[in-house]
Amino acid sequence: MVFSGLTFLLLFLPLLLLVYFIRGSIRWRNGVLVVFSLVFYAWGEPVMVVLLVATTLINFLCARGIAKSQRPAGRQLLLWLGVGLSLGSLVYFKYAGLLVSTAAALLHLNLSFTAPRLPIGISFYTFQIITYTVDVYRGRVPVQNSFWRLLLYVSCFPQLIAGPIVQYGDVADALSRRTTTPADFTRGMERFFLGLGKKVLLANLCGSFLLTCLPEGTAPLSWGGAWLSALGYTLQLYFDFSAYSDMAIGLGRVLGFTYGENFQYPFVSLSPSEFWRRWHISLGRFFREYVYIPLGGSRGSKLKTLKNLLIVWALTGLWHGASWNFLLWGLFWFLLQMVDKLLGKGYDRIPGVLRWGFTFGCTLIGFVIFYHTDLSLLMQHLRALFGGGLPLLDEGVRQALGEYGLFLPVAFVCALPLLPLIGGKLQKTAFAKPAAAVLSVGVGLLSLLFLIQQSYNPFIYFRF
Repeated sequence: MVFSGLTFLLLFLPLLLLVYFIRGSIRWRNGVLVVFSLVFYAWGEPVMVVLLVATTLINFLCARGIAKSQRPAGRQLLLWLGVGLSLGSLVYFKYAGLLVSTAAALLHLNLSFTAPRLPIGISFYTFQIITYTVDVYRGRVPVQNSFWRLLLYVSCFPQLIAGPIVQYGDVADALSRRTTTPADFTRGMERFFLGLGKKVLLANLCGSFLLTCLPEGTAPLSWGGAWLSALGYTLQLYFDFSAYSDMAIGLGRVLGFTYGENFQYPFVSLSPSEFWRRWHISLGRFFREYVYIPLGGSRGSKLKTLKNLLIVWALTGLWHGASWNFLLWGLFWFLLQMVDKLLGKGYDRIPGVLRWGFTFGCTLIGFVIFYHTDLSLLMQHLRALFGGGLPLLDEGVRQALGEYGLFLPVAFVCALPLLPLIGGKLQKTAFAKPAAAVLSVGVGLLSLLFLIQQSYNPFIYFRF
């Protein structure tokens, strides 16, 4: 089930809100959310819901053992047991196929292995449950004595499948006491409808542009086709993922939870480092707090800091998928971060427009690497970007520009922080709130009309 599906919008969500707000007790609302969240997940993964519950139960027991144990060795053993089993299931379901095929190629073995089906959202909920067990071990959060509340934290449907990655400490209090005011409900639904519009009216059309622009199979790319398809995919990925985050944050507010922002208009960035402070913020926060700092961060020598950063970026790339292009993508951003750091203050003296152009150009190149799991097609696309593709425009690009030529610049403008700028200026006026309500409802209704007609409606990040 997806947020932008008619089943969710016309059946699941209205029914949930009706049942959820029948009673105000936290016990009732938690029970309703657990049931509906498990149904939401089981809608597409009826068997894999058992894995989600089992992972939660293992970490629930390990964390309770950590809280009760007085022996450092015992606490550490339980920590490694909970985290290790969680990561072990992630590695098996997500990376077993890649590891076996790579080992077979390196050792010249004839191995037959059918990769297991990847459970939806496993990368997100695995990281979330790890934050709980690790933070109990560190003493940063109290142990949760209710399994059902911990299960709610892991399975809560707004952020279950595609984030943002919510750390346990951020919602620990809300699991046992929360309220939803009329203002929370209104602002939350407005955020949800605007996210829905971003997905249906922008991301899906960017996806249609990309399908028209990119030739099928191994057909050669033109120079213009290489850059325009890179732009189309970059915008599609941004609108798709940030839309899901918007809808999750909005629904969370309706239900009484506060989720942090996951995107802060990354395409205005003037440096690679700034881009990653604005893009997939919750993932960067996880790797910083649970990988980079435990490795030593920047506290040691420059060589050790370099090694820690290399590990973080390699893992950031591989987190996105079991394919070598994701590792290359992570290493590409590692190199850009190093260039940023080496130039230091000298980089800041470069005119802003040039810094923006460099950063955005690198972003497009990076997402070309991200897009192609076939390395031969990746190399073909990269060659075309740098002049290896002739002619300037191919037939597919001409067709795409004919159909979407006006849409693409509009989509790019929508990726810039113009709406908050306008909203900030109108905020003190008397018609600001009615205008926001009318806009969000209008976007929601228009999205429903588009959904009835569209057949292309996947969420890209579901496969990660």
